[in-house]
Amino acid sequence: MKPRFLVILVLLFWGYTLFAQNETYKNEAGFKTDNDGFLARGSDKYYTAGNFFYFRHALKIDNTNTSFLQNKVLSFELGQKIYTPQSGFIPSSIYVDRPFAGYLYVGSSLNLLYKNESNLKLEIQTGFVGRYSYGKEIQDLIHKTFGFYTPGGWQYQIQNNYEVNLSAEYNRLLLRGSAFDISLNTHADVGNGLTGASAGVLFRAGKFNQLFNSSSTTSSIWQNRNIKPLHDAEFFFYNKPLINYVAYNATVAGSLFNHKPRHLEITATQKPIIFTDQIGGSFVNGHWVLDLSVIFQSRETQEMVHPHQWGSVSVLYRFN
Repeated sequence: MKPRFLVILVLLFWGYTLFAQNETYKNEAGFKTDNDGFLARGSDKYYTAGNFFYFRHALKIDNTNTSFLQNKVLSFELGQKIYTPQSGFIPSSIYVDRPFAGYLYVGSSLNLLYKNESNLKLEIQTGFVGRYSYGKEIQDLIHKTFGFYTPGGWQYQIQNNYEVNLSAEYNRLLLRGSAFDISLNTHADVGNGLTGASAGVLFRAGKFNQLFNSSSTTSSIWQNRNIKPLHDAEFFFYNKPLINYVAYNATVAGSLFNHKPRHLEITATQKPIIFTDQIGGSFVNGHWVLDLSVIFQSRETQEMVHPHQWGSVSVLYRFN
């Protein structure tokens, strides 16, 4: 996907928002796709692709006049992430600076959003890293379909590992002006696939809603009739820098149990501190939610030759 296509997509969506009438919706479904190829830099490495499908439903809130809760959203998710070394084709294991790995999972989350514009999101994911994630098969299919090179080196991928991962996310409004705001963002993971924590801030500028009914907190749907959005539609830009502490990542370090001999599974040395910065724009009006962003990330492993960056496109449809 060329950047020119993303610009056209934004303009078309912006034109639509001028005429669409906004309503209140209690469901949304859609997808997100990540790919370093979106940036048109000839990059095909590290976190090279991710595809995710979502269904979300806003739950009713009892005693809305006395409850601290303003919104409550239940979400279900199916996703896959694909990782490779510095290239999707390596002639020898000595070039593996970040292991070949796939992660296929299903998950569910409960997002509790409060009147003071804080929220607590609790999530569970279960799935596979390794051959049962079908990372090799999906990458081969994509490359064959679009006439790309044939990947090579997946014989060294991280071994099969069944995972259960729990996570919690907490956000809170810190400051708001007439056309901008700043909020705290924190996240923690624990499980046999990923354990760590992150903290940072979210800067928004433009036309946005409160954090209890905004695309920023995946809460553009609701059933609470007492909610009065700041705007009928959202159109804003954002910047989200984060510092991440990683205690364990199975796609880098391999399984906690039943390790294969070194020549059959190539792992790497995880860096404990990683910096990420996400820059993007979000657009919400009528039935549609669209988010476009670019993510920059420092090196994940001691062996990695370069830092990395990729693009992300999210499209959701809201309905009753």
